[in-house]
Amino acid sequence: MRGLKTILFLTISNTFMTFAWYGHLKFKDFSWGKNLGLLSIILISWGLAFFEYLFQVPANRAGFKGDGGPFNLVQLKTIQEAITLIIFMVFTLLFFKTEKLAWNHLVGFGLIVLAVFVIFKKW
Repeated sequence: MRGLKTILFLTISNTFMTFAWYGHLKFKDFSWGKNLGLLSIILISWGLAFFEYLFQVPANRAGFKGDGGPFNLVQLKTIQEAITLIIFMVFTLLFFKTEKLAWNHLVGFGLIVLAVFVIFKKW
């Protein structure tokens, strides 16, 4: 159950972080965002990052073996990176219609997912 909670919270966390890191690139498409200065955009992104941390910290605490969770530190980071890529791909396809994911992007992301397998495999 802690493993599932960790993955769910990391997914929510990464969704907020993706919007904080890349969502501001679409602000100019909205009437309220056309004239925002850089400082305003940074503050909005920090506000989104706050919500990212509300999920990221509990996710890592619930998932970390040292706190009774099922994952070691390397596994936690690997899960987080894989989730980040999935969220980023979905975000890109939904919000940035002009951006296309090419075959080399998908192969690269696939290799990162393969890294998840390698890290979790009991050798």
